[in-house]
Amino acid sequence: MSGLMDKAKEAMGKSSGGSSSGGSSGGQPSGMEQQADKYANQGIDKATDAAGMGDKYDGKIDKVADKQLNNKIPGGQGGSSGGQMGGQQVSPRLLLPPIQNLTSTTVIDLLILISFFALLWLSQYLAAKVIRAGILGPIIAGIIYGAPLANILPTEWQNTFLALGYIGLILLIFEGGLQARLDLLQANILLSVCAATTGIVFPIGLSFLLLYLGFGYGAVETFIVGAALSSTSLGTTFAVMSSASETIDFSQTRVGAVLVSAALIDDVSGLVMSSVIQSLGSVSDGGSVNLGWLISRPIVASVAMTIVTPVLAKYVLAPVFRRFLQRRLARYGHRSNIVLMILVLCAFVSIAAYAGTSVLFGGFLAGVLLSYLPSTQNDNAPEKQCESPEEQQEAELPSFAETFEHYVQDVQRYVLEPLFFASIGFAIPFLDLWTGSAVWHGVVYTLLMIVAKLVVGVWIPLWAALSPPSKAVEHGGEARTSVAASRTRNSRVKAAVSPGCLLGMAMVARGEIGLLIIQIGFNSTTYLSQAAFVTGIWAILLNTIIGPIAAGMLVKHRGKAIGDGVWGVIPVPKAHTGLTLAEHPVRGPDRTSNAEERCST
Repeated sequence: MSGLMDKAKEAMGKSSGGSSSGGSSGGQPSGMEQQADKYANQGIDKATDAAGMGDKYDGKIDKVADKQLNNKIPGGQGGSSGGQMGGQQVSPRLLLPPIQNLTSTTVIDLLILISFFALLWLSQYLAAKVIRAGILGPIIAGIIYGAPLANILPTEWQNTFLALGYIGLILLIFEGGLQARLDLLQANILLSVCAATTGIVFPIGLSFLLLYLGFGYGAVETFIVGAALSSTSLGTTFAVMSSASETIDFSQTRVGAVLVSAALIDDVSGLVMSSVIQSLGSVSDGGSVNLGWLISRPIVASVAMTIVTPVLAKYVLAPVFRRFLQRRLARYGHRSNIVLMILVLCAFVSIAAYAGTSVLFGGFLAGVLLSYLPSTQNDNAPEKQCESPEEQQEAELPSFAETFEHYVQDVQRYVLEPLFFASIGFAIPFLDLWTGSAVWHGVVYTLLMIVAKLVVGVWIPLWAALSPPSKAVEHGGEARTSVAASRTRNSRVKAAVSPGCLLGMAMVARGEIGLLIIQIGFNSTTYLSQAAFVTGIWAILLNTIIGPIAAGMLVKHRGKAIGDGVWGVIPVPKAHTGLTLAEHPVRGPDRTSNAEERCST
């Protein structure tokens, strides 16, 4: 019928140009109505003939269609107004659906929104001050205002906040990429792989030990719950690092580099797990799934992006940017950086999504790429010596990290990031958790899963014990290398205990990835029972709360010692800051005269 209406409107547009009256005179249909009826009846005849209904139904259908069509025509015979509309010509545009009227938001809706955001900010502030885990406050606010408890927010609002929160999560990971140290990530990649593998294998293995052998759950549902608890919340990891930045800058620490790499590997692993579990639903329904490609696709895509991005940045993008774009864009300052950040972030997120890997991984690589593009300023360069201080300042392009902090960080930190953690609260079936068996099963399983992630931190003392002194301190900075090299093995292991505990505690939170996996298993397959689902939710919820609290308390009491230790803040290598005059000494008079000669020419 919609197609017939379109043809009728087109006919009325043609007929309206030759008729000065919009309705009928003397009770006869107007030219507009006759043309519309004609096109509608022709379409109905074709449709009934194609359906094999015959001509006997045409008359009845035509009458109904004519009546409905004339009702749509202002002043038509089917309408109640009849006749002309003040003798004026009726425009066919009046037949289009009316535009939605702009109405003011009700006071109740405004108060709900204001109270929700006020609770988000207040709970985040109190949680950060009291227990050093600001993410806990928005999660509680999400439980209260969302579907799990009071359901104060309408469903469409919750869906909107979920989308905005995911943008906040991507920006949180993107910021981590902007501040990441490639030298630290590369130097500790083997240790990070060992830590991530431990964080995946132990939760699944211990889940079989408790859930399968102890609680009597099925093998497949035990795997689903264990896979959900093997993940690490990448957003929570960066949130913990950000909240600890007042004490130490985690992006500049060796333990922070290991934590970021291990969490990224776990994020890719979680994507693989969710794909495998979703395929189990298809297999249980009798469908055929290429399980090998399903598992290998995220891994291949992640490895390919990890290899291609640095190579492309180093040999193509960075040289072109530094030679042709950096000085030209410097005049626009932060504005050019904002445009580049949006383009690169959208490109990497899209590539990651269509390639089959995690969009969070794409966001991190986008930040890493942008942090590598600008060249470091070398004030001793010949062309810089010929410029006045005003020209030098005008030619300097702000770093992308500075642009992010100046324009995006406040919105991301106080609006989008709290909405993300509130969306975690939206997804927690809070009322279903409070049965006797669910509570004690969930608490016991939670304690076991905390241990399963704390084991990851053992790798740092083990690495310190197994590595020779020169290797143990090769990233410790020149100022402490000689002192640290003389330490005994026991002293190195002792110094690595606090960083190891911090690594394990920061890996405990499961968050969004764990909830995604277990909800896919519950909604898309027939293997996961209600009891196993609630047990897994208990563990995910409590681990997401306990992990950041424990890490925050440790940073509060041992943060300075960790930052000053071998696993703490690592100075930027001199290769990143350019050559110094001490490395290439030149006599003062010669250097001055050469500079004056170059500037004069």
